[in-house]
Amino acid sequence: MRFSRSLRFRVATAFATIGGVISLVAAMGIYVGVRDAGERLIDETLTAEIQDYLSRRSRNPQSQPPATATLLGYVLPARQGEAVPPAAIAAWRPGLHEIRLGDTYYRVAIADRAGSRYFLLYNETLFRQQQASLILYLAGFVALMTLLSGGLALWLAERVIEPVKALARRVRDVRPDAHPGRIAEDFPPDEVGELARAFEQTLDRLADFIDRERAFTADVSHELRTPIAVIRGAAEVLLADDTRPDKDRQRLERIERGAADMADLSTALLAMARERDDERREPVDLAALLEESVDKHRHLLGGRPVELGLEIVAQPRVAADANLVAIVIANLLRNSFTYTERGSVRIRLDARTLSVADTGLGIPRAALDKVFQRLYKGAHSEGAGIGLSLVKKICDRYGWSIALDSEEGRGTRAVLTFDAA
Repeated sequence: MRFSRSLRFRVATAFATIGGVISLVAAMGIYVGVRDAGERLIDETLTAEIQDYLSRRSRNPQSQPPATATLLGYVLPARQGEAVPPAAIAAWRPGLHEIRLGDTYYRVAIADRAGSRYFLLYNETLFRQQQASLILYLAGFVALMTLLSGGLALWLAERVIEPVKALARRVRDVRPDAHPGRIAEDFPPDEVGELARAFEQTLDRLADFIDRERAFTADVSHELRTPIAVIRGAAEVLLADDTRPDKDRQRLERIERGAADMADLSTALLAMARERDDERREPVDLAALLEESVDKHRHLLGGRPVELGLEIVAQPRVAADANLVAIVIANLLRNSFTYTERGSVRIRLDARTLSVADTGLGIPRAALDKVFQRLYKGAHSEGAGIGLSLVKKICDRYGWSIALDSEEGRGTRAVLTFDAA
């Protein structure tokens, strides 16, 4: 899924991120500014202090270097009784420096005058403690601003996306087969209004398409069934004439069976075109339907040496359209009967499954994944490639499963798993 979060959450997250980034940049700027200002103040203090000491030393050579908790002074060469500077800074050149002695950081000012070198060390411990406290305050400021930005963003996002939610409610209440009316008129001429117009046009087109589909299915139901009924009636009348030759009767029987199959197929296709809520789901006796389908398709075996076995272990009933169930059973039987030249066809029905196993031509392993694709025709196929794809659609419609296990030259086994009513 490309977008796994709600629009409100994404807007709030964006606002919170922007607020956090701005707060972080501001905090970093404040920290750098305070640190630089503090360092400049210390440097200016050290410069002023060392110049003041140099002046006092020139007026009074006996003046002692400063020695306080913050400032430490040294002179080289040192007089008797005066402390010497740390060895680490004794050789440093005049100027401003920084050093760590033990656990204490010092800012160091060095100056030369009249053959002597003067050292002044400023204890930065307090300054660094203040810097650490400032970092904590700024981190709290960034966190607080981020939370406030997120909370404010959630409140604003709820109001910003309210037109989108209103549009979603309007669209959700529109039935696919009904025209939506003037949705766009209730929204301002902005991005949401443009989206509303797009939905309105799309729903109008969808409703028109459903109207055309319903008209088409109604026309097919009438215009296709009528000539099929005429063909079947004419075939029955001609078959009633016992004086006709056997070859003519065989041709007429093929015509009558073809017309019957066409009627069943058109009925199934029309049933598939209907909404599922409008479908008739009365309990269907699978055993009776199976026996009827076996008798109806037995002629496909002809005079071939094929043993037909029918085992009915249970009498399950399924809640489905009887025409669609008949299509599924007929396709499975027709394939086995048509492509089995010798051997056997074993049909077994129990409480949950219907299996049809044969010793026919079989299906190559590479083609097993394609047989349920629409219009796919195998090497031995004589049909149009619609039967098994229609079976798969019907099974998907009712939540059933259909599985094929086959080996080329050794036969095929089809297993239909259904839910009994």
